[in-house]
Amino acid sequence: MLIGIVKKNAIMMIDFALDAERKEGKTPEEAIFQGALIRFRPIMMTTMSALMATLPIALGLGAGAESRRPLGMAVVGGLIFSQIVTLYISPVMYIYLDSFQKVVRRYLRRFRGKA
Repeated sequence: MLIGIVKKNAIMMIDFALDAERKEGKTPEEAIFQGALIRFRPIMMTTMSALMATLPIALGLGAGAESRRPLGMAVVGGLIFSQIVTLYISPVMYIYLDSFQKVVRRYLRRFRGKA
């Protein structure tokens, strides 16, 4: 469940950025910024609803909750960590990979031109 939420959030944000780059002609930095802004509220809503659903398990409320508490803590910790990854690290990686792609394309053009 946790991996699915994180994956969906990051894919949607990057999909919005790619769409803005292709259709509106924005730079990668502007596109991922716009994608992060547009997707921020849905990402927070998805994460917060999952967090509120697992919070009783993490707090150990109810009969026999001691055995389920580690699972709840893992899910809550994973949701918090996934927010950091989705909102901060994914845009940075998007920009770095775009720069890397440009470098590789320039290199391949030079290499093909010499052959």
